Formats: sequence, structure tokens, C-alpha cells
Amino acid sequence: MPDPFLRPIPTLDEINTLGEGKLPGLIGIRFTHIERGLVRSQLTLRPELLAPNGFLHAASVVALADTSCGYGTRLLLPAEATGFTTIELKSNHLGTAREGTITCEAHSVHAGRTTQVWDATVTGPQGKVMALFRCTQAVLYGR
Repeated sequence: MPDPFLRPIPTLDEINTLGEGKLPGLIGIRFTHIERGLVRSQLTLRPELLAPNGFLHAASVVALADTSCGYGTRLLLPAEATGFTTIELKSNHLGTAREGTITCEAHSVHAGRTTQVWDATVTGPQGKVMALFRCTQAVLYGR
């Protein structure tokens, strides 16, 4: 029996459509798996996502990880919550890429009534971990 306090899980088509016309769609983030507590996504690299030095811009990596964690947060919000906002994030960049597709796996570490903590691992085209990411989300409620 489904939990009446959890929001329904959207299809991959619905979740990918959600980002159209917004930053996720603009840079090309695509979701490949979504369930409560686990999100997988990918980003195909192109010149606009690189820094002037020719390597992947760190902000592109952070956008992929933060978006993945954010979409996961939505599914774990209490029914009475009106939304959430990122209050802290940290990323450790261990490598880079110039071409190909990078992937992200984000998972919930803590899903409480007032905060959520998510970890994400971004992997390069060759399968090597290129970034570790953690964020804290504040759960918002109406007044």
C-alpha cells in the first residue's frame, strides 16, 4: 500500500520535462533513473560547458550534482511541505573531462522534517570518479 504522505514518483519523461526552459534543460541534464532516495542522471559535454582552459567547468559538474540531489529531495518532501531550498553545498573535484558524457548518482543520507542531506558522485566518461558532492536542503512550509 503506498504511503499517503509521500508524493507520487514521476516518470522519467515527466522528470526530464520538468527542467525544460530552466537550467537543467538549458545545459542538457537528463535523468536516467529516479526513485525515492536514489537518482541517476547524465550530462553530455559540449564546448559551452567547458572553461576557457578547455576543461569541463566546475560549475557544470556542480549543476549536475545539485540538480540530481534537488530532484531527489522533491520526492522525499513531507506532504505538508511547500518546497525546499539548498542551504549548503560542497564539492571535491578529483578529475575533469573534455568530451563524452558524465554521469551522476545521488542518494539520500538524511530525510527529515526540516532538512535533507544528499550525497552525489559524478563519474567521468571513462568510469573514473571525478567529483564528490554533498548538499543540505532546508524543507520549507507555508506560513
